[in-house]
This record gives sequence, C-alpha cells and structure tokens, in this order.
Amino acid sequence: MSDELLLGSHVGLKAPKMFLGSAEEAAGNDETAFMVYTGAPQNSRRKPLDELQIPAGKEYMRSHNLQEVVVHAPYIINLANTKKPHSFDFAVDFLRKEIERSEALGATQIVLHPGSHVGAGIDAGLQQIIKGLNQVITPEQKIQIALETMAGKGTEVGTTFEQLQTIIAGVDRDEKLSVTFDTCHTYDAGYDVKDDFAGVLAEFDQVIGLDRLKVIHLNDDKNALGSHKDRHENIGFGTIGFTALNAIAHDPKLATVPKIMETPAIKVNDKVKIDPHGAEVAMLRRQEFDPEMIEKLIATAE
Repeated sequence: MSDELLLGSHVGLKAPKMFLGSAEEAAGNDETAFMVYTGAPQNSRRKPLDELQIPAGKEYMRSHNLQEVVVHAPYIINLANTKKPHSFDFAVDFLRKEIERSEALGATQIVLHPGSHVGAGIDAGLQQIIKGLNQVITPEQKIQIALETMAGKGTEVGTTFEQLQTIIAGVDRDEKLSVTFDTCHTYDAGYDVKDDFAGVLAEFDQVIGLDRLKVIHLNDDKNALGSHKDRHENIGFGTIGFTALNAIAHDPKLATVPKIMETPAIKVNDKVKIDPHGAEVAMLRRQEFDPEMIEKLIATAE
C-alpha cells in the first residue's frame, strides 16, 4: 500500500462550493487524484471562471495531498461529425474554451472522446477528428488532449490503438496529444485486460507508445470481452474483476498515471443512491476485495 498511489474518481463540480467542493469530495474519499467536468456534460452552459472558487480549490488540493486534477470534456463535443458542419464548428469552438477552462483549474490532461462518425465511416471520422484537432490546438496550449480508448458502440471512433495512432500521426502538434486508457472500454473493444494486461500494454506501447498514456479510467465492466456496449460496473463486481483491476492500479509501469474511477452509484431505492468511490479506494489501497461492499453501503443508508 502506498499513500502516493495516484487514485481517485470522477467527482462533482456544483454550486455553491464549485471546484473547492470537488477537492473536498475527493479528499473525503481518501483520493490523491480526481476528475471533473467544468459544467454539465450534456450542454454548453458554463459559469465564469471567477465563480468556480479555483484559488480555494487549488489551496485545498495542496493541503490535502491531492496531486492531480483531470478534466473530462463534455459528450456534446463530436469532432468526427462530417455530416453537420455546424456541429463540427461548435465542437472546435467549445473544445478551445474547455481547454482554457481546464488550464485555469490546473489540469495537465483533458480527456476527450474522439467522436462518432454518424454513418460516414471510420476513415472519414478519423480524418475529421484530425482536421478538428489541427484547428483547436495552439502552440501556446499547455494541457494535453487525452484521447480516450472507446468501446465501439454505435459509430464510435477510437476503438483500436491503431485508430488513435492514426489521429496522433495526422495532427501537426502531436506533442499536445496523449491517451486515456479506459479499462471497461478497452475490454469491450476486445483487448483482454483481465487475463493479459501485460500483453495489451505491450501492444499499446508498440502501436502508440507508453509515454502517451497519461490517464487511466479504472472501471469494471458489466459485459463480456468484445461486447462493444460500454456499461461500467463497480470495482470487483464485473467481468474484469478485482484481481486484474487492482494489478493495473498498482502496476509500477503506470505509477505516475492517475487512475480515475467512473463506477456507478449504488442504488438503494428510487430516491437514494450512494457514492461507492470511498469504499472502492479503500479496497484498492488495501489490495483486498470486499464482496460485501455493496451490501455494507446500502446498510449505511437504511
């Protein structure tokens, strides 16, 4: 067990405390890293930076061993869309603004779903993403855009390491690009992170390069290998399982990479849901699975 394990979860960012509240939530879960949206992921409404309590949040991070904040770009950004010029132009413009906001929060990585080709085909989608990123990225940009490995549901692009490498190779300022490795998505895409993570990581290194891997989304999976469905499960309660995910969390090759959980809330009833992340962090710090974790959490709410 190490206090320096870079481990955390996706936390809220909401009024009145905003970024300070995000940091407090992460510290309450005994996390050393955390991820936020800068606003609701399904719309473009954003508060002015001076209302986000950024200085107070950064000070709280410093005093509570919160070493990394990662930003997740909203789902409404789709750089792969060739069919709706307005949607593409919006995606470019809004991603530029999200980069500015993320840098203000102190993030070095902004996670981006590469996008969906919406019927135009993977090659057309990849070229459109390259076009978009070349418009978005500026020489002054400090933050890296961490392209996420995707599960392959619908018309998603970025489901293979080769597709991500195609994007990286096509972008002029490729030093501004990195990769987010999502365990659930990658397993759904057909990479056996459960029984051969070392082999998967070696393949990633060969195709993309391990130096590009800057964020891990540590999620279990509700579905089988290669199912292309993208349904996250709580750590240890899915098809990947605790043993594999714990090994990934503690892999020395990935010691400097923040591991962020996006696991589902535990539903007690129609009105009450419980955040599982504190309990999941505790299991991973102990390196010991608790098969009764969910029942215990539900019992605390009853």
